[in-house]
Amino acid sequence: MKLSKRVVTWPFDHFGLKLLSLGLALLLWMVVSGDETVERGLRVPLELQQVPAGLELLGEVPATVDVRVRGASGTLKRVAAGDVIALLDLRGARPGRRLFPLTPDQMRVPFGVEVVQITPAAVAMAFEASASREVPIAPAVDGNPAPGYVVGAMAAEPRTVEIVGPESAVKRATEVLAEPVSINGSKEPVHETVTLGLLDPSLRLKAARSALVTVQILPAPLERTLRNRPVHLRNVGPHLEARAVPAAVELTLRGKRDALNHVDADDILAFVDLAGLGPGDYSLTVHADSTSDTGVARIEPASVQVRVTSGQD
Repeated sequence: MKLSKRVVTWPFDHFGLKLLSLGLALLLWMVVSGDETVERGLRVPLELQQVPAGLELLGEVPATVDVRVRGASGTLKRVAAGDVIALLDLRGARPGRRLFPLTPDQMRVPFGVEVVQITPAAVAMAFEASASREVPIAPAVDGNPAPGYVVGAMAAEPRTVEIVGPESAVKRATEVLAEPVSINGSKEPVHETVTLGLLDPSLRLKAARSALVTVQILPAPLERTLRNRPVHLRNVGPHLEARAVPAAVELTLRGKRDALNHVDADDILAFVDLAGLGPGDYSLTVHADSTSDTGVARIEPASVQVRVTSGQD
């Protein structure tokens, strides 16, 4: 009969490793037992996951929630912003108003940290079916064209863009806003690429974010003629005298009917500028001051003969 050999383990086998393990265990116990368990309040981000396709969130959703966490003081001191996140799974959402509870199981926390309280304990959300449709772009202008000119037709390219959002909001939308085009002092058509936007924050543009807007600037439709307006001589040099031939001109104003009717003849001054000119004969262009609502379309004659002489002559 064959006898099995019995292996005897002596207590002092691998004594060094056993002593090292005991020392590490004792050190860990000392560290843990010496680290006080505390609680701490945190404001953490709320992350929405698995939002079903074809549904739109209505209204504002909290971006953060308040939580109380518990753990060793040393562990909580090392918790940084973003280490704790509330995760809300919305895969079961349906149209209508819904209440989603927040539990510690839905929190992502570092090892050694326990969530003991969440405020609010539930989040209310409303959902609506998503919809889309084409909506026209509404061009806009900023400022006024040059005196005597008016704003004509405005057009955007593309003319319409597709918007997306909750079905009820999409049905209410009538236009997409365009950043105003500056036309201050313009006499020619203005072309500008502008940014598009929507007033309703629940709506968004599906693709296009900008459009090319063209604003026609046209001569005002009505004219008024001022006859025998004297030509004023500006900036005559010291000790000099000047005389213009002819001494009066005809001014044709252009503008809207109301603006032209309210213009006083003395509001529009015809003049030539003699700055820097000495004695002599000159052919000078006639200019005219205009009001903010009317422009000078023509001056007849467009130039006059000016003789500048010494004051002693």
